[in-house]
Amino acid sequence: MNLYRKLLLAQSPLALALAIVGVVSVVVISFLGSHSQTILKDNYRSVLAAQRMKESIERMDSGALFIVAGERQKGTEQAEKYRPIFEAELKVQEGNITEAGENEFTEGLRAAWTDYLAKFDRLQKTTTPEETRRLYFSELEAAFYKVKVAADQILAVNQDAMVRKSDAVRRTAERMNTITLTVALIALVLGLFVSTLLTRRMLQPLSALSEATHRIGEGNFDTRAHVRGNDELARLAHDFNAMAARLGEYRKSSLGELLQAHLSMQVAIDSLPDPVVIFAVGGDLQNVNQAAQTLLGLTSETGVKEPLKAVDASVRSVLERMRSHVLSGKGAYNPRGFEDAMQLPTVLGDRYFLPRAAPVYETRGVVVAATVILQDVTRLRRFEELKNDLVATVAHEFRTPLTSLRMAVHLCTEQVAGPLTDKQAELLHAAREDCDRLQAMVDDILDLSRIEAGKIELYPLPTPVADLMERAVEENKAEAIAKGLHLSVNFPVPEVRVLADHERIGHVFSNLIGNAVRHTAGEGSVTLGGHVANGMVRFTVTDTGKGIAKEYHSRIFEKFFQVPDSGPKGTGLGLYIAREIVWGHGGQIGVESEPGKGSTFWFTIPIATESRVKGEDR
Repeated sequence: MNLYRKLLLAQSPLALALAIVGVVSVVVISFLGSHSQTILKDNYRSVLAAQRMKESIERMDSGALFIVAGERQKGTEQAEKYRPIFEAELKVQEGNITEAGENEFTEGLRAAWTDYLAKFDRLQKTTTPEETRRLYFSELEAAFYKVKVAADQILAVNQDAMVRKSDAVRRTAERMNTITLTVALIALVLGLFVSTLLTRRMLQPLSALSEATHRIGEGNFDTRAHVRGNDELARLAHDFNAMAARLGEYRKSSLGELLQAHLSMQVAIDSLPDPVVIFAVGGDLQNVNQAAQTLLGLTSETGVKEPLKAVDASVRSVLERMRSHVLSGKGAYNPRGFEDAMQLPTVLGDRYFLPRAAPVYETRGVVVAATVILQDVTRLRRFEELKNDLVATVAHEFRTPLTSLRMAVHLCTEQVAGPLTDKQAELLHAAREDCDRLQAMVDDILDLSRIEAGKIELYPLPTPVADLMERAVEENKAEAIAKGLHLSVNFPVPEVRVLADHERIGHVFSNLIGNAVRHTAGEGSVTLGGHVANGMVRFTVTDTGKGIAKEYHSRIFEKFFQVPDSGPKGTGLGLYIAREIVWGHGGQIGVESEPGKGSTFWFTIPIATESRVKGEDR
């Protein structure tokens, strides 16, 4: 027996139960219908006949009154019209006697009707009005009421019978409902019981196949599914066993070794604590490790449409950006430092990750996948914050004694405390320069702590470009002259205003000009410039120094980075702080330089249009 017939056999008890319920229902409905027809046949027709007879006799009585009133022709016509109707209904009643006592009432009605007809005929034959009135009121009227009372008796007998039979039918219907419900429940229970037994017996081979599949999934390729019979499940078990045997052979072959290597690779990436996401060349999600599933809620199950939609929007944005970077042919993506760490939501709360991405190449050098790793740097970032807090605290504590020290050195150099020898003056001047340099370092460290804490405040106001550049030249002119450099504005200054915080932008100019002065030999020049482009003013600081190698252009704006063999050293914070200030103004900053050809540092500030000024006011 094949599987199809077994399924039909398993459902046959339920079909049989439905058939039994249907037969019982048909019998009950037929029984109730026959009782209803009996009421209509036995009583309703008699009730209808009695009502019509009453109506006919009343019409004939009206005709008799017309005769009494002198309208003999009209009365005679009306009587002749309703006499056959009464006679026909009386014959129907005589042929439909079904209740006890109904025959006597019918015979009485026939006798009263015969008597009424005889007296009505006498009324029609009278010639004088006096005799007509006497005959009607003394004889015919009494005969009319006698006929009507007899019809009412027949009507009452049949109406009472209808009520009794209707009550009997209702009680019978209730009993039949109980019987039908009981039969339906018994049939349903028996049908479900038998069907469940047959189905369970039929599904035993499936349980054996499922158990064997589970064991093969665990790596036991010697497992076999033992199923007897000749149906589809038995053939499936045979094919399954053949497949298990082939898998065992594959496992022992090079293909099996490849599969084992793949499993080992999956175990390896699952052991990584950082989320790892692998995208196919088409951009679809190909694989994820356990950390990505646990922390980000990603899944690599096949058939899931757009799996990135299930994760948070910020996580999805980072993954899509990394995927696009690699698959568009831009190569690997490596973060520049902790400043590239992103705060992303996970099931363990918000954490900081450094995104990295690398292409996966095939043997011909074609990109076939992109691997994205989100390095969890939450603890390292916290250590960095603690370090920055410590440095900021120490720098803040340095300010008071440093200020006192600078004041003391200044008073001594001014010979307020007494005259100095040349040697003493030289040493004190050197000490004052070191104090100034130390003060600048402390200020840079404090600015750095404010930037990283997000507490740096900018107050941009509409400012003429000429004012900013003139102020920058005046503040740094003395240092340039002291080194024998020419500091100037060599380009036409645009007559526009920019939205700039005077103090902060002045700090940017001082840093860029100071760096240019330090790294430019004597007799050189430092030139400021500016021009308008795309709603921004692009400021430039150009020097004739030794220049910067191209590989350092993107790194010189990082914290604490210093170009190797670049001469005088600072804290490595000036350009980083300058970059943050420019970014805070909505601008950009960069450098153009070649070794031996000098450097041009540039930054942009937005022009103070009316809409931007109103936005800043808000």
